[in-house]
Amino acid sequence: MKILGLPQKETKENIELLNVLLSNFQVYYQNLRGLHWNIRGKRFFELHVKFEELYNQAQLRIDEIAERVLTLGGTPLHTFEDYLANNKLNVANNITNDEKAVEMVVNSLADLLVIERELLEKSGAINDEGTNAMMSDLITEQEKQIWMMQAFLG
Repeated sequence: MKILGLPQKETKENIELLNVLLSNFQVYYQNLRGLHWNIRGKRFFELHVKFEELYNQAQLRIDEIAERVLTLGGTPLHTFEDYLANNKLNVANNITNDEKAVEMVVNSLADLLVIERELLEKSGAINDEGTNAMMSDLITEQEKQIWMMQAFLG
């Protein structure tokens, strides 16, 4: 985008990849809602609250990603059809077991990290500091979340 001083071709590619990330975050968010609703067992109270915390956090990230797409001159994807077409995450369907639920979160975060690291590399290459900083923050946050979830799993 010329007004931001970024090369147009590479910025367009980053917008497309941000939309992939947005789509995957929407699936991650919905997975977390399902885990929150369906968790059972002795760790119910602990995980019910944790999954709510995570989906509230994911909702904020979704908005930030969509706004970054807009800032770069793109249009954020906003249909379930688009989300599913771009999804790379496993879909959590009726997971009630505590360990399986936490493993789903860990695996989802690991898959999101792959997309974010690609964006970090591409945004760094064109000095897109806004996208770069966002990806750096997401990566740091999610690496810590993975560590904590793995500690929970033992």
